Amino acid sequence: MPYRRLCGLLLLALVGHTLRAAELAPTGFPDADAVVYREGLSEPLRLFIVKPKDWKSTDRRPALIFFFGGGWTTGTPNNTISWARWAAAQGMIGIAPDYRTKNRYDTSPLASVADSRAALHWVQGHAAECGLDPSRVVVAGNSAGGHVALWTGITHSPPGSAADEAPRIKPAALVLFSTVSDTSLANGYTPQRFGDDAAALSPIHQLDRAMPPMLAFHGDADTTVPLRQATALRDQLIASGNICELHIVPGGSHNFGRDLPGWYEKSLELMLDFFARHGVLPPAPAR
Repeated sequence: MPYRRLCGLLLLALVGHTLRAAELAPTGFPDADAVVYREGLSEPLRLFIVKPKDWKSTDRRPALIFFFGGGWTTGTPNNTISWARWAAAQGMIGIAPDYRTKNRYDTSPLASVADSRAALHWVQGHAAECGLDPSRVVVAGNSAGGHVALWTGITHSPPGSAADEAPRIKPAALVLFSTVSDTSLANGYTPQRFGDDAAALSPIHQLDRAMPPMLAFHGDADTTVPLRQATALRDQLIASGNICELHIVPGGSHNFGRDLPGWYEKSLELMLDFFARHGVLPPAPAR
C-alpha cells in the first residue's frame, strides 16, 4: 500500500476513534435522579428523571420519555434533558433515557430498539417509586429517536429485543419529530444498517392493529428523512382506524425546531393540547 494512502487511512481511523471517545454520556444532572436500567455493558445505561418541584412520593403523575436522535450512531441524553425539564414544568415526570449507539457501543440499531423497549419496561415496573401513572406515559423522540419510540408502541419483540423486556402496556401516546418510520429495502432509510432485519425493524411494516394515538411533526424540506415517510405512516394508521395527527412544517428541515423557532413553540402548544385531549393531562383552564 502506498505510504500516503496508509497515512490517510491511519488518520481517518484516529479521527474516528477521537470522535467516539469525545462523545461521553452524562452520569448525572443536578436536577435529575439518575437510575441504571441496563448493566453488564462497558458503561451502564441510565435514565435521568426530572420531577416537578411539588412532586410527592405518593403522586401518580403522567410522564414523558424522550429519546434523542442521531441515526442510531451519535447522541446522548445531553440532547434531551431539556425535554425532561419541560415536562416537569408541565407537572409531568420528565425522563431522558440513554440507549446504545454505534459510536459509543459499536452496536447496530437493533440494540437501540431493544434499549428503548427495556427503558419503558423499567419505568412501568418502577412507577410507584417514581410517583408516576404507568397508564399515562407518553413516549417521544426525534429522527432515529422517533424510530425507537415507535417500537415501544408495537407489541411483538423484534429481532435483537428480549420478550421479557417488552413494554408492560402500550404508551398513552407517541410524539414523533422528523421520524424514521420505514427502514425497508424498498423505500426505507439506511436499510443496510439493519442487515437481514431491515423489514423486521421497520415500524410501518410491523404496526399493531391498535396503536397508541400519535402526534407527528415533519418538515417538507427535510432532506435527511423525507416527508413521504411521515405521510405514509399517517395514512396507514388512519386507514386502520388509529389516530395520527401529522403537522407538516412549511420549509422545515430535519431540525426544524432549531431553524424555525416559531414552530418549536407551536409544537409545544400542540403537544399540550394533544395530551389534554387524550387524557394524559387535564384540560387547560378556560381563559
